[in-house]
Amino acid sequence: MQRPASMASTWNLDRIPLESIDLQQVRCREDLFYLATAASFIESGSDLYTRNLIRYCTGETELVDWLQNRWEPEEMRHGRALSAYVRHVWPKFDWERAFAAFFEDYSRQCTLDEFEPTPGLEMAARCVIETGTATFYQALAEHAAEEPVLAGLASRIRADEIDHYKHFYRYFRQYRAGQPPGRLRVLTALGRRVLEARRGDAECALWHAFTVRQPEAASDKASFQALNARLGQQLKRHYPVTMAVKMLLKPLDLPTALTRAVQGPLIRAARWALR
Repeated sequence: MQRPASMASTWNLDRIPLESIDLQQVRCREDLFYLATAASFIESGSDLYTRNLIRYCTGETELVDWLQNRWEPEEMRHGRALSAYVRHVWPKFDWERAFAAFFEDYSRQCTLDEFEPTPGLEMAARCVIETGTATFYQALAEHAAEEPVLAGLASRIRADEIDHYKHFYRYFRQYRAGQPPGRLRVLTALGRRVLEARRGDAECALWHAFTVRQPEAASDKASFQALNARLGQQLKRHYPVTMAVKMLLKPLDLPTALTRAVQGPLIRAARWALR
């Protein structure tokens, strides 16, 4: 990926150069509005998942400390940065009302009942989620290349998500060393979380952005599904398939020779599926 000009600067997620955005060029980009807004909802609601995960992992002092003092603040910072971007570029959009509706919906789905049966397997499942977010933000950075501020914002969040993946993977390995779950159970947990991610939070967030921005179309499910499909197709062109496959295979801890044998066919299959 060619680095946007803004990436060479020293700005960070607490200080975004909103004043340098070409509003006339960006404001008409429906795709960037929906992608940035949906992402801002999910990131801004991440404290609910964190609280649930902390309750689930009570007694795991090191993990709980990291969740409270690193993971949650960084996720919430992503939400603040993305919502600041959306509010600046599209000030007429009622972000607060749309987020409140999303969060009410999301909070009914985000419960402890959705967690894996053991903390170790939940750490593996979290690797799937972090893979999804890291690859999404890489694709968004590529897709938004003509808007360097959003591209830079997405790239910075991607870096955080990769770091989060590394932490969850490390905690998974610690659990695995003490109580090995077996590859089949790990594979089942990974597969279950992949399927949930495909039908979950992103579509919910997009729906609430859609109904507030286009209230006249709120009952038009066909228009929403067409929008969802269109955005998906646009991101697919930039999706980092190789990166995703490598990250998803890692918790299985396959022998090196087997990893090499399956990695290529999986990458080709995934690229074919994304056509």
